[in-house]
Amino acid sequence: MLDSLKKWFDTVAGAPRAGAWRDMARWAEDGNFAFRHVREANGFVIDGRMGPTAWRLEWGPSQRVYVRGQELRLRADLHVPLELQALVLNRELQEMMEKDVFDQYVEDVQTRVDTQTPPEMRWLVMYPKLGGHEMKVLREHWAAVSNLKPWLERWLDGPLAAALRAHVPSEAAPLALMVSRGRLILRTAMPEPDATAVGRYLAMFQTALREAQSVASDFSDPVSPSTQPSLFAPSAMPCDATAH
Repeated sequence: MLDSLKKWFDTVAGAPRAGAWRDMARWAEDGNFAFRHVREANGFVIDGRMGPTAWRLEWGPSQRVYVRGQELRLRADLHVPLELQALVLNRELQEMMEKDVFDQYVEDVQTRVDTQTPPEMRWLVMYPKLGGHEMKVLREHWAAVSNLKPWLERWLDGPLAAALRAHVPSEAAPLALMVSRGRLILRTAMPEPDATAVGRYLAMFQTALREAQSVASDFSDPVSPSTQPSLFAPSAMPCDATAH
């Protein structure tokens, strides 16, 4: 398989990217994952499983305004209420998002904010944030919001907190981890695919997935609308091009 991929990469892609993609194909093969190129998106998809749960890794052009250039995405379905919405992100990204949304709103472009702004940006002003005492060891580098704060606190308590604390985020590499419409999604900037970095993000994602499943299995509180005042009307989450 690798020989045929190598020949195809050398023909279709530039040499630097072809080499990186060959490394990713080898990494996928070593992990018993399925690798395929997405020609129209100038990227690739890797499918794998964590026990009975399927996950998908995508690398290609960014689908969010807050990630410039190429983007790494990871997603998996969760058995949680579709109404549950939760977001964890690095503080630099939080500040940038809040400033951007505020600037759009005060410039009287609320209609564009409602219809074109990604939902995770709207959540920052729609839903309650965890305070410093609630974020505990994560408060220096991370922020988190949800329409069900007790669920979010449980999710961030334990192995996921340790995984996030071990990852020191930077402004150059924004990272967002979100639960929306029964799906867990991780997004981060990645100009070129790197197997070592991808492996670290996959490990973080799998920890987040395990912890979300664990919390969902024994969390009985219903999901109800937040009492936090909202600047925005409800808006449907746009679907990713490769995440139907």
